Amino acid sequence: MSTTWVLTCSPENYAATRAHAFGAIGIKQRNRRRASRIAVDDRVVLYLTGLQELAASVVVTGALTPNDELIWPDRSGTIDIYPWRFPTRPEHVPDEAEWIPAATLVDALDHIQKWPRAHWTLAFQGQLRPVSAHDEQVLVERLRAAETATVGS
Repeated sequence: MSTTWVLTCSPENYAATRAHAFGAIGIKQRNRRRASRIAVDDRVVLYLTGLQELAASVVVTGALTPNDELIWPDRSGTIDIYPWRFPTRPEHVPDEAEWIPAATLVDALDHIQKWPRAHWTLAFQGQLRPVSAHDEQVLVERLRAAETATVGS
C-alpha cells in the first residue's frame, strides 16, 4: 500500500525540478530519517511555499540515495542543499494557471485540521509530511481535475 506525502518547496526549487523533467526529488539532510519511510510507488505532492499552491504530484520510482549533482543549489550556487534523492516520474502536472490554492482545501484536508483555522499555513511548515488516505484522495482528485483543465484549454 502506497503513501502520499506532501513536500514543501520554493517556486525556484519547483522550477528546477520541472527543468529536470520531474525525474528526482531532493530531501534535506535533517529529513533523511523521515524520508527513509518513503517507498517505491509512494506519491509526493509538491506544495509551493510563498505562493501557497499545490503544483504537481510525482511517483517515487526508486530508493533514497545520496547524490551531489547540483539541481537545487544553495544561495552561493556551489552546493546542493538536498543531498538525498529519490528518482521519480511525473504523475499530475497542471499548468501554472491551474495550480491549486491551498486555501481552497482548508476545510477539505484532515491534515490542516490539526491547526487553528486562522493558522492553516502551519500545516505546510517543514519539508516533508505524510497525509491520510482521505487527504490523498482529495489531493489526487484536485490535481487530476487541474491537469484535465490544462489539457482541455
